Amino acid sequence: MPTSDGGEKQEARLPRIAAAILSALIPRAERDELLHDLASEFGERASQHGSLHAHLWCWRQIISSTPSLINRSWWRGRTGFEPRANAMQPGGPAMEQWIMDARHALRRLIRRPRYAMLAILTLALGIGGTAAIFGVARGIFFDPLPYTNAESIALFSSPFDWNQQEFTFLRGNTPGFSQIAQYTNHDVTLETGDGPARIMPGIAASSELFSVLGARPLRGRTFQSTDDVQGAEAVVVISYGLWQELGGSDAILQQRIRLGGIPTTVIGVMPRGFWFPSPTVRVWVPQQLNPTEHIGNFALVGRVAPGQSIETMQPAIAKLGAMLRERFTYTKRWDKTQNASVQSVREAIVAPLRPTLLATFVAMGMILLIACANVASLMLGQVEGRTTELAVRTALGATRARLTRQLIGEAVILGAIAGAVGAVFAGIVFRSLVASMPLGAWAETASLDWRVFAMAMIIAVGAALTISLAPTLALWRGRLREVIGAGRTQGVARRGVRLESMLVVAEVAIAVLMTSGAGLLVRSVQNLYAINPGVESRGVGVVDVVLPTDVDDDRRKVIVRNLIAGVRDVPGVKSAAVVQRLPLRGGGWNSGITIEGMPDLERSTTFTRIASPDYLATMGVAVKKGRIFEESDMAVSPTDSSGGVIVINEALAKKYFGTTDPIGRRMGTGFGPTLSTVIGVVGDVAEGNLTDAAAPARYMPYTRIPFMVSGQTIVFRVDEKQTPVALLPAVRAALIATDPRVAIQEATTMEQVLALAVGPARQILTLVALLTVLALLLGAIGIYGVMSHFVARRQRDWGIRIALGLSPVRVLSGVVGHSTSLVGVGIALGLIGFLVLARLLTSLIYGVGAADPLTIGASIAALLVTGVVAALLPALRASRTDPAVALREQ
Repeated sequence: MPTSDGGEKQEARLPRIAAAILSALIPRAERDELLHDLASEFGERASQHGSLHAHLWCWRQIISSTPSLINRSWWRGRTGFEPRANAMQPGGPAMEQWIMDARHALRRLIRRPRYAMLAILTLALGIGGTAAIFGVARGIFFDPLPYTNAESIALFSSPFDWNQQEFTFLRGNTPGFSQIAQYTNHDVTLETGDGPARIMPGIAASSELFSVLGARPLRGRTFQSTDDVQGAEAVVVISYGLWQELGGSDAILQQRIRLGGIPTTVIGVMPRGFWFPSPTVRVWVPQQLNPTEHIGNFALVGRVAPGQSIETMQPAIAKLGAMLRERFTYTKRWDKTQNASVQSVREAIVAPLRPTLLATFVAMGMILLIACANVASLMLGQVEGRTTELAVRTALGATRARLTRQLIGEAVILGAIAGAVGAVFAGIVFRSLVASMPLGAWAETASLDWRVFAMAMIIAVGAALTISLAPTLALWRGRLREVIGAGRTQGVARRGVRLESMLVVAEVAIAVLMTSGAGLLVRSVQNLYAINPGVESRGVGVVDVVLPTDVDDDRRKVIVRNLIAGVRDVPGVKSAAVVQRLPLRGGGWNSGITIEGMPDLERSTTFTRIASPDYLATMGVAVKKGRIFEESDMAVSPTDSSGGVIVINEALAKKYFGTTDPIGRRMGTGFGPTLSTVIGVVGDVAEGNLTDAAAPARYMPYTRIPFMVSGQTIVFRVDEKQTPVALLPAVRAALIATDPRVAIQEATTMEQVLALAVGPARQILTLVALLTVLALLLGAIGIYGVMSHFVARRQRDWGIRIALGLSPVRVLSGVVGHSTSLVGVGIALGLIGFLVLARLLTSLIYGVGAADPLTIGASIAALLVTGVVAALLPALRASRTDPAVALREQ
C-alpha cells in the first residue's frame, strides 16, 4: 500500500501463537475475514500504543471470546456454513444435518403422541422381554467359568454312578487325563450359637478337585493329598458368601465350625464368584476314601492331558473302558463301559437348560419381530399420510437421501425411547421370568446389571434400523412428484400396499409358530399329567431334613422315630412317615437282589425304598396282595435272627415270580446275607422319572437296615379340611422343637414334586402361553392397522361402487376376504416354518408329534378368528361409506 512518503506500509500480523489459537476456535467460513480484521486492529494498536499494549489487548480478546467461539462451533459445526435447505444450496456438515433431521423427527413425534406412544410401547414389550432373557442366559451361556482353562475340564458319563473302588483304580492312571477327581453331594448342617441348625449345600470330593479345576483360594489353602485318607482331620473349604456370613475375617482360618455336628477346621476361602458344581454349593469337604467301597454315588471330573482336547478323547475313553472291563464285572444295567463318553463342563451345565432357554429366547425374539413389523406398518401408514407433503418437499429440492435420514431418525428416536422403556420393563419382569423358568440352582447366575440395559439399547437400535427399512424402501420406490397430481383427485397411492401386506403375512407366520408351539406344550403337559404316578399326591406334604452326622446309625434311627411322632402330633396331620428317597425325583437307592430257591438268578439290582411303617399308606400306594408294614414289623430284638419283612411292587413280582404267588417267599435285602419274607405286593410307583417304565422295587423297614443316612424325607397326609401348604409352618416348628440339630432342607408338597416331575414343559407353559396371547394381540393390531389403511386408500372406490348399487354386505365381505387371504398366506408359511423348527421342542414334548393335527387345527382356527375379528371394524367402516360424502371430498 503506498504511503505519503512514497514507501510501502507493512501488512499487520497477529502473534503466531495467538493466530494458531484463533484459527482453531473460529469456524472456517469466517476464519480469514476475522483474522484479517483482528490483525489490522492489532497493527493499529501497536503503532499507536506500543507492542505491549497490543499484545495485552490480543490475549484479552482471546480469553473473553473463547466460550462464545466454542459454543458457536458446537452448534454450527466446524465449517460454520449454514446447513443446506435444498438441492440448490449445498454446504454444511453431515453431522449437523443429522442433528437437524433428528430434531425435525422429534417434533413430528411430539405432534403425534398417540402414534408415538403406541409404537414405543409395542416395541418396548419385545425389547424388554428379549433383554430380560439375555440377563437370564448370559451367566449360563456367555460368562466365563471360574476355572483355569475350563475348555480342558471334562465330566465323565454316568454321573453319580461311580464308586470309590473304580476311582482308586483309575487314580493317577487315567488314559488321556493329567488328573481326575471324584465328588458327590454332601449337604451338611451348620450349627451357630443357640439357633436351629441350617442346611449348607456342599460336596465331598477327593483331594485332587481344586487342582483339576485350576482354582486357587482367596484365603488359606485347598485340599492336600493327606486330607482324603481314612482318619484324617475334618477340614473344609468355604465359599466367599459363607465367609462373609461368618464375619469375613482372616481369623476364620484354622477356626472350627460345627458341620453336621462335627467340629471342622476351616482351611480355605474361595474367591467371590467361584462355584462348583453349581452356584448353590457353599462348602467343600474332603471325602475320606475307602478303596473297598462299591456303592456308586460319585461323579468324576478330569483335566485332559496337554496336547489333548475333549473332542479327541474318544480313543482314550475306549482304552479306559477296556481297563475297567478287565478289572471289574458289571451288570448290563450298570455297565459304564458301554457308550462311555466325556463332555465339557459348560456343555454339562448347558445341556439340560438349552431347550428351555432356547425355546423361551426364540419366543421372545418372535414377539420382538412382531413388534417391529407392527411399528414398521405404523410408519408406513405415516409415510402414506404424508405423501403429498413429501412430494411437495421433493419438488422444492429436498432429496430422497434427506427424507430417508428423517425417516431413519424418527425410527432411531422411537427405538431409543423404546429401549429405555424396555430396559425398565426388563427390570420389572426379570425376577418373575427367572421364577417361571426351570433353572434350578442356576437361577443364582441370572443377574440384572448394566449389560442387560446395554443389550436393551443395542436391540432397540438394531430394531429401529430394521423398522426403517420398510418406509425407506417405499420412499425410494415411489414417484413422489407424480403424487401431487394424484392428490387432487384423491388417487390411490399403492407404494406401501405390498410392503404392508408382506408385514402382515410375516406377523401371522410368526404367530403360527407361537400358537403351534404353545399348543404342543399344552398337549404334552396334559399327557404327562394323565400318567398315573402310583401315589396320591393331593393332601401330602414333604419336608426334606438332614440329620446330625456326629451320631451313630442307631441314634439316628431314634431321632427319626421322634421326628415322626412330633409331626404326627401336629393338629390336622392324619399320618406321617419317613423315607430315604422320595419317588418322582429322578432316581433312588438300588441294591442287589437274591431270591431263595433261585440260585441261577442273574446278577441284578432293583430300586430300594427304606421307609417307616406308614409310608405306603401316607403316599396312597395301592395294596394289590397281602399286607403292608405294621409297627410290630419294626422291632428288632437282640435275639432276632430273621431278616424281617419286605414288600415288593407288581413289576418285581412279574419279573421274578411270574404267575407264582410271591407272598411268603424269601429274598435278600441287598445289605447283608439275611433274607426277608415277602408280606405284600403293592402297585407300581414312578420311582425315578414320571415317564419311566415300571421298574422292580422293594420296600423295607428302616430299622432292619444296618445304616441310616443323614438325608431323610418326612411325608405327612393331612385331614380333608386341611391343606399341606397351610400345615408346613407348624410341621417345620414341630421338627425344630423335636431336635434343633436337624436342619430342614426343603418344605413343599407332593403336588409340587409331581409338577416338577412333569418337567420344564409345565414350568414354561404359562410363560409361553402369555407370549402367545401377546403375539395374537400384536398380530391383531397389525392386521387392524393394515386393513384400516386399505379401507382409507379405497374410500373413493367404495363410495363409487356403493353409489352404483354394490350392497354394504358385499363391501364388508370384500374387506374381510382380503384380510383372510393375507392371514391364509401367513398361516401356510408359518406352518412350513413350524414343521422345520419343531425339532427345537423335541425334548420338551411328550406323547405328541410335531405334526399333531389337533394342535395345528387349533392354531389355524385361532389365527383365522384373529384375522376376521381384526378386520371387522375397518370392514364395517367401509360398508357404511356415504357415496355423496366420499365424492364431495374429491
